[in-house]
Amino acid sequence: MSGRRHHGGPLTVLVLLLAVDQLSKLWVRAELALYESRQIIPGFFDLVHYTNPGIAFGLLADGDPGWRRFFFIGATVLALILLAVLYRHVRYQGRLYLYALALITSGALGNLLDRIRLGEVTDFLDFYWRDYHWPAFNIADSAITVGVLLFFVATWRHPPEEPQVDKVV
Repeated sequence: MSGRRHHGGPLTVLVLLLAVDQLSKLWVRAELALYESRQIIPGFFDLVHYTNPGIAFGLLADGDPGWRRFFFIGATVLALILLAVLYRHVRYQGRLYLYALALITSGALGNLLDRIRLGEVTDFLDFYWRDYHWPAFNIADSAITVGVLLFFVATWRHPPEEPQVDKVV
């Protein structure tokens, strides 16, 4: 069976997650004022409207916005190139690798589109318990996190095979 047959599912997941990410962020920006919150599950989960000009947990959010935007767009493009190289290496190593890379790529693209259009990423999922709040995040962040975890599981279960090199005897 050709490895190419396995690529339709991961590609569909990538496109659907990217669409859900962008549509959910569009909805949040349209329905909630900046910093507004709507309680969904009391004591556990709210929808909020935050923006993040930095990276995870707001790191590197300070400084010159022009430089920061250029840096994060460039870093994401570099990450996408590395993901393409990684895909070429593991594309026939199993479906779990393909789904993991699809999730990571969809998340990277979702946040990249925000940075290009808005200069910052829209975050809106706020989980908490009592006074402890996990930093707000979005669908793209979730896809990246789950994708990285799946990639580690795939590597643990089925380490990538090294390409065969013909030896001259």
